Amino acid sequence: MNNFVTNLMKVQIFGRAIARRTAKGQFGAMLGRLGVGRRSLATPRGRRFRPVATAAALVAAFLVFAVPIIPSAEETAAWNGLRSGGHVALIRHALAPGTGDPAAFALGDCSTQRNLSDEGRAQAARIGARFRAEGIETARVFSSQWCRCLETAGLLGLGPVEALPILNSFYERREDQERQTRALEAWLAAQDLEQPVVLVTHQVNITALTGVFPSSGEMVVIRRSEDGGISVVGSVETD
Repeated sequence: MNNFVTNLMKVQIFGRAIARRTAKGQFGAMLGRLGVGRRSLATPRGRRFRPVATAAALVAAFLVFAVPIIPSAEETAAWNGLRSGGHVALIRHALAPGTGDPAAFALGDCSTQRNLSDEGRAQAARIGARFRAEGIETARVFSSQWCRCLETAGLLGLGPVEALPILNSFYERREDQERQTRALEAWLAAQDLEQPVVLVTHQVNITALTGVFPSSGEMVVIRRSEDGGISVVGSVETD
């Protein structure tokens, strides 16, 4: 988000510069030297482009998409932790439009559940690609038994997916929150974390364990201490 804001500020600065040049007649003259005249900007239907607005849009697009995005210190710490062992990635399932699940929800029957959209499937694949770009080719992957989590976990492409019931959502059964969260803490304390461990689950589960409210597809990385306690290292959002 900070990188986006920085780039947006750059766009605004360039926009003001363009406006100043336009007011002085300099920008139109520059376009003329480039061979962009009024007639050349006419469309087949007789409509005309606005040279200044078009050029400003091109500058904005260049700044937003061509300027290298530098990871935040938090993201860097999260990826370094996953590569070094002793850390776990908690991922909220990718985009699945809606909230909760239908009244006829049945575990094991995806037709009764809220599932990933095409955008969500593409998002899950991008998360897996980000892992590989960070040098993590494989991981131990566990998932809630909900279809949207299992599909997200599979699309990561990091290895076989094992269903883990303690990662199941308690959105509709808040009375299970304390029991499941304590069970997850005990499970984490008993794991060998020499290689990366990825848990694909739900917002309520991640928030109960870490206090972080993740967006769809967001990853929260935690560190397990020698006494079994956990602490949040950082989070990584996915577009």
